[in-house]
Amino acid sequence: MIRNTMISIVDDDESVRLAIAGLARSLGFIATAFESAEDFLRSSHLENTSCLICDIQMPGMTGIELQDHLIANGYQIPTILITAFPEGRVRKRALETGVIGFLGKPFDSQAMIRCIDAALGKT
Repeated sequence: MIRNTMISIVDDDESVRLAIAGLARSLGFIATAFESAEDFLRSSHLENTSCLICDIQMPGMTGIELQDHLIANGYQIPTILITAFPEGRVRKRALETGVIGFLGKPFDSQAMIRCIDAALGKT
């Protein structure tokens, strides 16, 4: 079951993308990483993504805008938003979109694992 579970990571910071992808792979998931929301939307992985982990502040489309776009187009991908600026109003807006998790950077791997488990319905 886990072997076919794809987690997509969208973050303009390469080191964050690589770290989260490495964590996901270490847990037995397939991990795909994208530099921008637009790259993710153009990819062939959109239909197969079981969990999306996305930065909020990115050039172009933000993580919240991506979440809104996905919902508007009928995609119900469990999403975890991450940000270096976890302000109250940003958190409130993110949670209003129905995200599964909201983590401030830096976050520890256990917090991310808990969010992934929640996103995949394991908790």
